[in-house]
Amino acid sequence: MDRTAPTAQSSGAHFQRALLPHGWAEDVRVAFADGRIAAVSQGVPAHAEDERAALAVPGLPNVHSHAFQRAMAGLTEYRGQAHDQDNFWTWRELMYRFLAHMSPEDIEAVSAQAYVEMLEAGFTRVGEFHYLHRDPAGQLYSNPAELSERIAAAAQQTGIGLTLLPVFYAHGGFGGAAPTPGQRRFLCSLDEYARLFEACRAITSRSALWRLGIAPHSLRAVTPEELRELIPLAGAGPIHIHAAEQLREVEECVAWSGLRPVEWLLEYAPVDRRYCLIHATHLTAAEVQRLAASGAVTGLCPITEANLGDGVFPATAYLAAGGLFGIGTDSNVWISAPGELRMLEYTQRLTERARNLLAQAPRSTGRVLFDAALSGGARALHAAAAIEVGASADLVSLKLDDPALFARSDDQILDSWIFAAGSGCVDSVWCGGVKLVEHGRHRLREPIAARYRDVLARLLRA
Repeated sequence: MDRTAPTAQSSGAHFQRALLPHGWAEDVRVAFADGRIAAVSQGVPAHAEDERAALAVPGLPNVHSHAFQRAMAGLTEYRGQAHDQDNFWTWRELMYRFLAHMSPEDIEAVSAQAYVEMLEAGFTRVGEFHYLHRDPAGQLYSNPAELSERIAAAAQQTGIGLTLLPVFYAHGGFGGAAPTPGQRRFLCSLDEYARLFEACRAITSRSALWRLGIAPHSLRAVTPEELRELIPLAGAGPIHIHAAEQLREVEECVAWSGLRPVEWLLEYAPVDRRYCLIHATHLTAAEVQRLAASGAVTGLCPITEANLGDGVFPATAYLAAGGLFGIGTDSNVWISAPGELRMLEYTQRLTERARNLLAQAPRSTGRVLFDAALSGGARALHAAAAIEVGASADLVSLKLDDPALFARSDDQILDSWIFAAGSGCVDSVWCGGVKLVEHGRHRLREPIAARYRDVLARLLRA
């Protein structure tokens, strides 16, 4: 299949209404140049060559994805007989068995399908937390970045913005425990990771709109000594790490170190605005305050966290303390930008038995959630996410003729998109000034889906 994404960049687009950093504005023209926003004008007519739409919002960043897991969606919803309780750890064993059969070509095909669905859902940049590095037997490829190349190829073909986060994963548990056979495709030594990181630097240098960061997988998979070696590689770039996703993880961390995972990171790692702590589900009140004050972003994946039964992040207290968050699709069991925000608010409502909790004040809950995910996601992925000069030209237009959005205006549109709409509200999506989605469908949806279908048919026979 041709890996080349559509490249016809528009000179600009005109919207009857658009959400700008200072608020909603009328008759907005956005000019594009070299993939970025060159100018934003208000109260002006469209140019003859402009794309036109009724309403635009900035594209949302997806701060945390394991794209290959899209192939597993819906295949683990079966209660087994061999254990007392299904949870993250039993799901993980199924995931290990599934990926044992995936080739580089399979990973590229599945990732492309996931990225098409992200774009159609309103995500315009993905933080790919990529931890597959070896072949199914656990051997290194001749190109240490073979599988990272496949992620980049999927991003290039679909046109989604990419922040590539190659993962360092060396151990099977706290204290440098030996890895399990199921983890053999993830493993790196420090020297191997340094070579991988440099290869990924070359990959991301191919586009001025791509970014590179590091991802120590978790305190389960990285020792303190290794973490200290890794951090300088990031420079000023992003650092993403899983932390406190499950109660068992917290208990094992306390047994190893005497501290909880987030507590340990805040004590011994230089947690600052470069960091994105993924999940951080299980926090004490003191950890909430310290994490919020650190400048780090928390990468929340409410749909996956609900699917795996991980728990509920204390978002109400965290936002009240000034904490920053972004949203991610993690296992990609259901890819939906508004769905992640809806699940985030609804879990708080179920926990606290009240409504509109994350608005914190007399404001639109949808607007608060959208703005927070936009700003937190931009920091986590080191790429501006706003309709402003200099940012990547990443925009999403919504269908105001969708019944869920009838007779709505401004913040009511965000409320209705997040809390009342189905999956059909996205009309068009531009990434880097290129219109990739039109009438809700990615331009390459059919050939990418056909390739994905062939891969799935073979994988499920394996």
